[in-house]
Formats: sequence, structure tokens, C-alpha cells
Amino acid sequence: MNAFRARRALRLARLRLTRRERALAGAWRESLQVRVVVTTLAIGLVALACLGAYLSDRIQDGLFAQRMEQILRESARGTQQAQSSFTGSTASTGSEVQQLLIDVATVLSTGGSEQREVFLLRAQGQAAALQLVTAGATDPELVDLISPELREATASGEGQRWQSVAWPRGSADAEGTPAREVPAVLVGETVTLPVVGTHELYFLYSLEAEQEQLEFLQRVLGIGALALTVLLGSMTWVVTRQVVRPVRIAAQVAERLADGHLDERMPVRGQDEIASLGRSFNEMAVSLQDQINRLEELGALQRRFVSDVSHELRTPLTTIRMAGEVLHGARHDFEPSAKRSAELLQTQLDRFEDLLVDLLEISRFDAGAAVLDAERRDVRDAVNAVIDQAVQLAEVRATWLSVDLPAEPVVADIDPRRVERILRNLVVNAIEHAEGSPVEVTLDGDPQAVAVTVRDHGVGMTREVAEHVFDRFWRADPARARTIGGSGLGLAISLEDAHLHGGWLEAWGRPGGGAVFRLTLPRRAGIRLVSSPLPLEPEDAADEAPPEQRHGVDPAALPELADLHHDADHEHEHDHLEAR
Repeated sequence: MNAFRARRALRLARLRLTRRERALAGAWRESLQVRVVVTTLAIGLVALACLGAYLSDRIQDGLFAQRMEQILRESARGTQQAQSSFTGSTASTGSEVQQLLIDVATVLSTGGSEQREVFLLRAQGQAAALQLVTAGATDPELVDLISPELREATASGEGQRWQSVAWPRGSADAEGTPAREVPAVLVGETVTLPVVGTHELYFLYSLEAEQEQLEFLQRVLGIGALALTVLLGSMTWVVTRQVVRPVRIAAQVAERLADGHLDERMPVRGQDEIASLGRSFNEMAVSLQDQINRLEELGALQRRFVSDVSHELRTPLTTIRMAGEVLHGARHDFEPSAKRSAELLQTQLDRFEDLLVDLLEISRFDAGAAVLDAERRDVRDAVNAVIDQAVQLAEVRATWLSVDLPAEPVVADIDPRRVERILRNLVVNAIEHAEGSPVEVTLDGDPQAVAVTVRDHGVGMTREVAEHVFDRFWRADPARARTIGGSGLGLAISLEDAHLHGGWLEAWGRPGGGAVFRLTLPRRAGIRLVSSPLPLEPEDAADEAPPEQRHGVDPAALPELADLHHDADHEHEHDHLEAR
């Protein structure tokens, strides 16, 4: 149980750490102010660390040099004092010399600016060694601090010799903690004693006071560096805030302008560079607002013109149609050329009427007046209705229609009229471009959406064509003949119908490999689509022959079911299949 709790606590700690790392990474990516402050602090810390190291080193060298000068001066004075005592002494026996050494050592230990330790050793190479002379409670083991190198250099008799050592103060405690060590300096020089000859005189000076002084200065430098870092960070934060805040406001105003709030402006204060930026931004916003308003007015005038023209043309068109129907009904009494003219007149009147209907429909979309009359319906019914209408056309074009519908109802909130119009455009376009190959219609759904794909195996289309196929009156190959009449607005209206449902209408194609159109609609009105139940690109598309191995005409735009070269013998069979 304890192991389980430990693992659980470890996982929670890792999760919290990961969240903090993500939060820090997000702040670094999203905030210019954070990046500037962190970068400034990093550079400032490096600079302060380098400066602190340099100052500490210089102060240390200065303190050491000053202390060494004092130590060498005091040790030289002590050596002279000892040599004077030895020279003027009348000691002639060993006990007298021993007492003389004790007296001199006692005087030398307390004769400096502060207490020091004194060692007097017989010079190396003498026949016998004299007992170490110390003063007070000096630890006899301190003599071990004198290295052989220092003794050898001192014995050369060339003046003062010194060496830095670590002086253990105190002793190890019961727990085995070693004694505290402080920096110290040993200074040695030779003296001549009566009776016993040359000896080595050593002074041990502690540098603990200088070390404490250096540590105090380092603490002061550290605290000062920390204070400077906080001050630098605060100043950088304030300065960057003054610069970044107008930029953030400009970004917010730009987003508001992009959302259509053209009256949004930046607040401007002062006469500095930021204020100049704000004034320039506001002038740009005013210019954009004026241009957008002019474009909206022109667009409204254009839409009104199209709508008015379409309405105004309906009256003369009705009159012409009545006359045309009279001529068409009596065409059997005409000569062959007049009969043919009456039939062509009737066909073009039908196409003209369809064009007016589509223009009125697209103008309603442009004006935002299109209304979705949604109801809960089985999408299979819309597919079957379109297939029933397209069967006769498929037979004429020698095209096999393949329909794949689920066994269970596929219910969604749809406008049946608009959905049937979309599917009718897609199916009839597929038959037009299938060139006798099969056309496949597939319906499927998931809990969020329903989708219908219409696939043909005809001439196909390029990626560029797929990007423009829903544009109004757009054709990739104007020279390509179309055998089914239309207005050139069918796919554009279909796209608007799909958007009105909150759905997607997409196209895929490959030259010589056919094309696929996919309609995706949400199950319930208002649901945001995130995926489609059916793939847009067929799974077997990669297995088909490459374009250079296929035969056929160049890829063409999917037509909106229009052509002036419609066969008059079959016009009455296809009138109900023309795109709306």
C-alpha cells in the first residue's frame, strides 16, 4: 500500500511539473514581454556574476597582498629581535640555552599586532635536534604544517621564505566531523643561537580575519547583485509593458476590425513613437472602413441590379414563353427548318428561365435572405428521389448508376428541397463526365454527421480545377462541349445550400482518374462538423493507372448542366434534370 501511494504521489508530482513546464513554455512563446524580461535578466545575471567574480578576485588579491606585507614586516622584526637576544645572551650551558629559547619564544608569540605561533627548530643537517620550543597552549602538532620544501628553502639562508597553509582550529567532534580549517601563512628564516648553532625560526599567522572580511564583502556583493537583478527585472518589465501594451491593444483592435467592427480605433496619447504608430493605425483603419463601405455599397448595388433585372425579365419572358409554346405546339405543321427553329426556341427559353431562377436564388444568398426550412428527414429518401430522376438520363448516356445506401434510416435535420438540389447537381454532373463509366452514389452516417459521395470514373480534374469548381460561371475548359443544359451557377448554389445547413461540399479529382464530390451535413442543426463519415479521396485511387496511361480529353470543369448543343430529339426527356 505504501509503495502504491509513493508511486501515485510520484505520478502526481510529475504531472504538476509537466503542467508547470507547459505553462512556462506557453508564456515564453506567447508573451514578448516575458521573453524580453527573461533575456534581460539572464544577460544581467551573467554580467553581474562576471563582475562579482572579478571584484571578489581583486579584493582577495588586495587583502592578501596587504596582509602579507604586514606579516613579512612583523616576522622580519621578530627575527631581528630574536637574533639580538641570542647574540647578547651569556648562556653557556644547555639549561641556560633552553630557558633563553623559552623566553624568546614567549616574547615573539605576543609581540606582533595579533597573536601568532612561533616554532624554533634545529637546522637540517645538525648532529642533534633541540626540543621544540612553544609558548602558551600551542598544539605541538602544528609543526607538521611546515613542509620539507619550506624547511629546505629556509635553510638556504637567503632571507625570508613563506608558504600558504590550512590551519586546523579546534579538533574533530564525537561524530567524526573534521576540525575547521582557516587560511594561514608560515614565514621562516634562520637564526644563530649560542652554543647550539644555527636554527630555523618560523612564524604562523592566521588569515581568518581576512577570510571573514572577504566573505562579508562577497555577501554584500551577492546581495547587491540580487537587488540589482530585481531592479533590472522590474525596470525591464515596466519599460517593455509600456512598449508591448500598445502593441497588444493594436492586435485587439485589429481582431475587432477583422470581426467586422469597423468603428474600432486605438487610443492615442502623447506625441512619441507609440502615439505616432497609433495615429497611423487609426488612419489605416479609417481608410479600410471607407473602402469596405464603398465595396459593400457597390456589392449591394450589384446584387440589387441582378435581382431587379431578374424580376423585370420574368414578365417579357412569360410573354415570349407563351408565344413559344404556341409555336412549339404547332411545329408539326411547319417546314423542317421552321420546326427545328421552334424546338430550339423552346429549349433556349427553358434554359433562360432556369438562368433567371438561379440568379434570383444566388441573389437571395448574397443578400442573406436565404432561409433553411429544416425538418427531420431520412436522407435516403432524398437520394432515392434524385436517382429516380437521373435514371432516364443515365440510360441515354449508357452510364450505370450504383447506389449504396445503409439498411437503417439515416435521419438528419435537412431542407429536403435544397438537399435534393445539391444531389441532383452532383449526380447529373457525374453522368455528364463519366463518359459511359459507372457513377457511384454512397450514403453513410455517424452519430454527428451524414455524408453522400458521388463518384465518376471519367475525365477527372486537377487540383486547380477542384479549387475553382464551385466558382460562379467558372469552367476549366471552355472549349469542351456539354450535352446537358444549365446556368453555370448550379455548383455555386449547391455550395451555398451546404453552408446554409452548416455542412461541407468538397471535390477531389485526378486527371484521367475520375472525380469525387462529397456532401457532409450535421445530424442536428447547429452542430459543428469536425469530420465526415466518408472519405473524400477513394481508397483505391492509388491503385488506379497514372494519368499518362489513361486515354481521354483534358480534365474539364464540372459543368452546371448547360450546353447550347443539346440534342433536340431528347430535350423533352431531360428538362426535369437541369441544374437549379
